[in-house]
Amino acid sequence: MILSDKTLRAMLADGSLVVDPITEESIQPASIDCRLGSHYLMLDDTRMDILTLDSEIKYRDIEGDSITIPPHTFMLATIAEYVKLPNDLTAFVEGRSSIGRIGLFIQNAGWVDPGFEGKITLELYNANSLPIKLQKGRRICQLVFAKMDGPADNPYRGKYQGQDKSVGSRVFLDKT
Repeated sequence: MILSDKTLRAMLADGSLVVDPITEESIQPASIDCRLGSHYLMLDDTRMDILTLDSEIKYRDIEGDSITIPPHTFMLATIAEYVKLPNDLTAFVEGRSSIGRIGLFIQNAGWVDPGFEGKITLELYNANSLPIKLQKGRRICQLVFAKMDGPADNPYRGKYQGQDKSVGSRVFLDKT
């Protein structure tokens, strides 16, 4: 079941769901808008010749109030909000339609597990033929929350738990 604005407000008020900071304008009829943070990662292709699933990927850290994404370029960014989900709630990360209409694709694998807490890392791709300039604090994506049929027996405690800025792939830590 997708949660309504009424339910989201109640959960935020009683602390069972945390999205901080939050404004009333962020709460939409069936989602919460999140804003762009100020930390970004770009692949450092000068230090790698191939990406593999079993070796650490090298990134360049970028911090700033704005960033310009060149055409056909991939990068990671973080949201400004700290999010904490209870063990019986999951969230989908969706790009805002207005952002997608300028050719910026936003993803985070699309899913936030119950029990996750931290700032969500977004995967951004400029599919346009022109650069796209982004500014810190602008609404960039939305979280759609779904109630589970019960609490997870094994809530998220994985390798991205507690992140407070953009975090690159840690797939090399996976057990095979």
